[in-house]
Amino acid sequence: MLKIGFIGAGTTGTALAVRLSQRGYEVVAASSRSFSSAQKLAARIPGCNAYHTAQEVADKTQLTFITTPDDVIAKIASEIKWHDGQYVVHCSGVHSIDILKHAETSGGHTGCFHPLQTFASIEHAIDNLPGSTFGIEAQNGLLSILKDMANDLEGNWIILKPGDKVLYHAAAVFASNYFVTLVKLATDLWQTFGVPQEQAIKALAPLIKGTLHNIETVGLPDCLTGPIARGDSGTIKKHLDALRTQVPAAFTIYKELGRQTLPIALAKGKIDTRQISDLQAILS
Repeated sequence: MLKIGFIGAGTTGTALAVRLSQRGYEVVAASSRSFSSAQKLAARIPGCNAYHTAQEVADKTQLTFITTPDDVIAKIASEIKWHDGQYVVHCSGVHSIDILKHAETSGGHTGCFHPLQTFASIEHAIDNLPGSTFGIEAQNGLLSILKDMANDLEGNWIILKPGDKVLYHAAAVFASNYFVTLVKLATDLWQTFGVPQEQAIKALAPLIKGTLHNIETVGLPDCLTGPIARGDSGTIKKHLDALRTQVPAAFTIYKELGRQTLPIALAKGKIDTRQISDLQAILS
């Protein structure tokens, strides 16, 4: 069994370490910029020790995860003396394995293991990790190891090439981070008629959950509902008129999202090209 260590004891590192340990992996070492963070991670895992330096973790392990913020991964990797045959893996969604070049030239095998999941806190991360998809970049033996890890975490995996990473990560931002922004915009509209944000979220949550369920079970484009899917140009005009006068900050965003929705509606097949042209004119 490989001895595994984590450099970086934040949300992602802690969640991975805990879940891998629960699945029988031997997690033996952790370090972090704050030693107390490394101690907290180690305290969750039997047989895991906290260390003051990243080098100590590398020296104690055969597979080392670098789970620090993205901007310091390359720097940390370049400062460590890696041993021949060591596996070195980062968990960035946007960076390729080229930022681990120093480890590779030192005889190591490099990879990326990115959990495609949202982690609002350590406890949420531990709960959310099983079932996630993992973006994997690696070769040969390490590729097999990371695939097995994803399977053992009850997840799925996809293989990424170096040129795939940036758009892969941008897609995650659209689906997760900007989704939060859209919900914020929706709750802001509710506040114009006196409903506070907390109550608006509670009211909109079943609609959001229903939409996600439809995306999963019905699929694109058939899951699309609403005025554009129906070709209801009158409703769209009313929305735009109200936004223009009452919430101008949301006016342009609404129009652009509407334009991006038109091809989905056309693909669904419930409206014709004339209705699409009418909607295009309104949203232009």
